[in-house]
Amino acid sequence: MSIRVVLVEDQMLVRQGIRSLLALDDSVEVVAECDDGAHVIDALNANSADIVLMDIRMPEMTGIDALRAMRKHNIDTPVIMLTTFDDHELVTQAMQSGAKGYLLKDVSLETLIDAIKSVVNGETLIQPSVTEKVLKGLQGLEVSFESFEQPETLSSKEIEILRLVAAGYSNKEISEAMFKSTGTVKNQVSAIMAKMGVRDRTRAVLKALELGWL
Repeated sequence: MSIRVVLVEDQMLVRQGIRSLLALDDSVEVVAECDDGAHVIDALNANSADIVLMDIRMPEMTGIDALRAMRKHNIDTPVIMLTTFDDHELVTQAMQSGAKGYLLKDVSLETLIDAIKSVVNGETLIQPSVTEKVLKGLQGLEVSFESFEQPETLSSKEIEILRLVAAGYSNKEISEAMFKSTGTVKNQVSAIMAKMGVRDRTRAVLKALELGWL
């Protein structure tokens, strides 16, 4: 069965281009399109969807506000922010609002499809170039984990995995780089997040940076 996608993008030509690209892969299907974040909840209520691809900056309701509205309505469909903007503050706001992926619109079809599959399978994914922006901007952000207890110390292997996560690697890519099975890597990443007391990969990276582990 194809992965069902809701596409949210205010620029018609861009929206049509993304839809045409996705149509080249039989593993995904665009089931609904919206020209603004204000319409995404209606689209999700009217269509069974596995994932949302959403622009960040839109005229009536931004992607970040739309994501917050989804969560208020208890809609937990995962969202990938697909945008031309790699501003670290926007990315961080999207992350804090619950986005599961962050990609720039110049990614290849292969990268986009891989990201969709990874997020649908429960992973959090940030494009490496976007990750770099976030890391560079951390010094100017008020990101604090003081409310968290001091996490367990990670092993050198776990730090190595965390570095790859910070670079935007998916579990599959980490498994190839470290010559492990994807299942083993998935379990190790879950164990790392449990040790650190965080819910997703992005927060694990930010907390590791705050603690000076990366």
